[in-house]
Amino acid sequence: MKVRPNRVGEEIKKELVLLIRNGIKDPRVDSLISITDVEVTGDLSYATVYISRYGSDKQRQDALDGMKAASKYMRSELSRRLKLRVVPELIFKLDDSLQYGAKIESILHQIKQEQETEQE
Repeated sequence: MKVRPNRVGEEIKKELVLLIRNGIKDPRVDSLISITDVEVTGDLSYATVYISRYGSDKQRQDALDGMKAASKYMRSELSRRLKLRVVPELIFKLDDSLQYGAKIESILHQIKQEQETEQE
């Protein structure tokens, strides 16, 4: 486990949250977007940013497109805020784990209800 990429990833995550809340004017990027994880490569050249947004598939895709459109601005802001020689290139991906977890939970709840109905 590399300590430096993890530390850099956490710092990038903190700063991106602040940028989303205060700095980005794109209407597709709103406060409903959350950054679930940032994975930085060992050489600190790339950072994969996993984002999640509640809403329809179109809203989620719009949020991803907005983040991609603002990536150059965010990278320049990160270079001003973080003390790094080179700021990693930002790659944005949708994180489906929250929806996946909610789907599993609803299935488990349904199974539990069926078992209770069978026992009665």
